[in-house]
Amino acid sequence: MNDNKVYVEVIVKFSIEGAMMPIEFIWEDGTKYVIDKVKSKERCASRKAGGTGIMYTVMVDGKECHLYYEFDKWFMERKSA
Repeated sequence: MNDNKVYVEVIVKFSIEGAMMPIEFIWEDGTKYVIDKVKSKERCASRKAGGTGIMYTVMVDGKECHLYYEFDKWFMERKSA
């Protein structure tokens, strides 16, 4: 098991055209974060946590972070201590 990969619950909005955009996520401690902006979306691999899929670069409370959609699950990379 990879301790750097954190699976998260994500609320997603679908456009009329079928495009999927995350609007908020819930971290493993239950904290809910609203995504202020989706800056980019690209097919990418997570070098830190492992896994491939679609990487969403998002802004949350003025900070940039990455949210990955891998097949049918969402995950984020855990920050190093």
